[in-house]
Amino acid sequence: MIADPWLADTRTSYDTVAVSYADQLREALAGAPYLRAALALFADLVHAAGGGPVVDVGCGPGHVTAHLHKLGLDASGIDLSSGMIDVARRDHPRLRFEVGSMTDLDLADASVVGLLAFWSLIHVPDEAVPTVFGHFRRVLRPGGPLLLGFHVGDGARLKTRGYGGHPMKVHVHRRQPEQVAAWLRNAGFTVEAHMLIDPDESVPGAVLFARRQS
Repeated sequence: MIADPWLADTRTSYDTVAVSYADQLREALAGAPYLRAALALFADLVHAAGGGPVVDVGCGPGHVTAHLHKLGLDASGIDLSSGMIDVARRDHPRLRFEVGSMTDLDLADASVVGLLAFWSLIHVPDEAVPTVFGHFRRVLRPGGPLLLGFHVGDGARLKTRGYGGHPMKVHVHRRQPEQVAAWLRNAGFTVEAHMLIDPDESVPGAVLFARRQS
């Protein structure tokens, strides 16, 4: 049972849009060279750390998880939405996908070499981010790389419809890279780099690389 209303709303919303979301995002990386470059660098960092399990937290329909697999990583995915996990398993039957929440990751301590959260933090309210980053640190091995992607800006807006016109009820949070970096440092990460994507757009994106401290 999910106690927090925002978690329940997020799960229900993405259950509703799962198929349409997958259809719209299936080829998204093909037109995103900077995101592909960030994922390639993440893969290189995982290989340099000795390789091993990598988890895509908030994996949605699994398109990014599958891309990491093509880059040679032992990648699996976790998502709050069982509908998304059903689609991910359908589209990528050879990969591992499980239902779970980033606020309470059901993974053993220091069990993964790398962790990715690509635009999956955008529905997490500010007060829950430290808990999420605490779980990220707990499950990563010392020195393991972390890659985050998120919307850049300030404040949040309520999204009530999307991905084929289906009803949704999720708050979309926009954040400054400096704020995300500060939360990571407080959680025990070293921030190594961040890149702004589409800075001239109304809502830029950012990718941020960090590493779990020993």
